[in-house]
Amino acid sequence: MVKWLQNLISAEMNEIESSQYDLLAVAGPTASGKTALAVALASRLNGEVISADSRQVYRGMDLGSGKDYRDYFIDGKKIPCHLIDVADPGYKYNVFEYQRDFLIGYRDIITRKRFPVICGGSGMYLDSIISGYYLVEVPPDPGLRSALEKKDMEELREILSSYKKLHNVTDLDTRKRVIRAIEIEHYGSIQKEDKKAFPKFNPLITGILYSRERRRTLISERLLHRLEQGMVEEVQGLINGGLSPESLIYYGLEYKYITLFITGRMNYDEMFRSLETAIHQYAKRQMTWFRGMERRGIKIHWIDGELPIDKKIDEVMEMLF
Repeated sequence: MVKWLQNLISAEMNEIESSQYDLLAVAGPTASGKTALAVALASRLNGEVISADSRQVYRGMDLGSGKDYRDYFIDGKKIPCHLIDVADPGYKYNVFEYQRDFLIGYRDIITRKRFPVICGGSGMYLDSIISGYYLVEVPPDPGLRSALEKKDMEELREILSSYKKLHNVTDLDTRKRVIRAIEIEHYGSIQKEDKKAFPKFNPLITGILYSRERRRTLISERLLHRLEQGMVEEVQGLINGGLSPESLIYYGLEYKYITLFITGRMNYDEMFRSLETAIHQYAKRQMTWFRGMERRGIKIHWIDGELPIDKKIDEVMEMLF
């Protein structure tokens, strides 16, 4: 990690100082309990959480994106979390912006003598910090978009996979997101001189792991719970507030399928079955991403999801110190 960042970590942080790491990451697929563990660890470490979730950045997209606000309270005390509710729904927040905002949050945290804990299941966001991609801000390319709009999803995925590193094509489930990913990669391939170095961190990377069967059960139970909490009403409220159905479909998963139900393109049972299947597939893609990181030499310390949370905390604390 760059020296000036290291120098910001205070000598007063006795427990933190004894660790060789300057960042703790908590990863895992959806519904694995990442947030609860990350917040509990941040509480123990006098730390703060930085979200790595591509949809939790949006205000008003709460149940569908899995914002577990209650998890951010430990013994009545709120643990600060960064990069949640930082953009309006309808805006196309991207990885470049995430890297920029992550650094702002990270520097703020360590300047105040706190320990940063990054938590999320958006592999691209998490990987962009851990691997230190070289990213630039990418303007829209109307000509390229027009050409890509004529291609089907399979052709788009093939084009995207022809680029080298940033995008795992399985993490993108709508045409607009794949087209935007190609646009970013294409721009990067012709603008190499604009690339800037990204700080190198020394993170401890942990992940929560359940069996496939248990993971599927947790996902299905959480989906039912969120529908009972009012997830359909949340999406309807976003539409009533002026957000177009197509804008919501862009965000995929809950927002895509519930919007299709609200606009009459699916009945409720079709919506539920399709959404449940899509979330299971998404969790599988998340694990594929994390396994890809491991194949590139990134060590992820997997923690048994069935352990009580205090045991999970103890395992991580032992690794940190």
